[in-house]
Amino acid sequence: MTARNGQPDTGTERTDGPGPTADDAGGTSGTSTNTDISPGPDATPRTDTVASVVGQWRAVHPGLDTGPMEVIGRINRCAALLQQAEDAPLRRAGLSRAEFDLLGALRRTGHELTPGELARETFSSGAAVTKRLKRLTETGLVERRTDTRDRRVAHLRLTDAGRDLVDGILPEQLAYEKAVLSALAAEGQEELSDLLAVLLNGLEGHLGGLRV
Repeated sequence: MTARNGQPDTGTERTDGPGPTADDAGGTSGTSTNTDISPGPDATPRTDTVASVVGQWRAVHPGLDTGPMEVIGRINRCAALLQQAEDAPLRRAGLSRAEFDLLGALRRTGHELTPGELARETFSSGAAVTKRLKRLTETGLVERRTDTRDRRVAHLRLTDAGRDLVDGILPEQLAYEKAVLSALAAEGQEELSDLLAVLLNGLEGHLGGLRV
């Protein structure tokens, strides 16, 4: 898993305290604080919070095509609510999502990575990675090795404790994410995944610079 909004992370993620307020979660101005799960995709009319915002904009500018707002607004709203949920298994383990992404990158690649490589793997800034690595190193989950040819370069790898933690949390985290997606049938999840893959490929191909 990577940065949630597809943009380089700045390293200012919260590791304790309340998540974003409901007023912040949505990406379109004026979104209400209702966080109830809306009816499925076949429900008519749509009654989620973004639908309310779109309806207000249509009243102000009836000639505008609000289709993009309906898609982007819902993506942003879902991302914000997922972030607000704080990934319960990770929170119980004392990890933020961003920290788990670093540990996961080291585990799934199976070899040492430099801080710059970790930044690219997790769509994060160098400063953010440095901050997270400091904590993960201090807690004994990651260890650092200085390059023998260039002492300015560090190589990071998981400790045994870090590897055991990732392997222990991953099944629980996947079960949690499955529950989060349970509002969609399996076919809907597959269709949504395919559509998001098309969108992501297009963004990465045309916008570029998403990796730092």
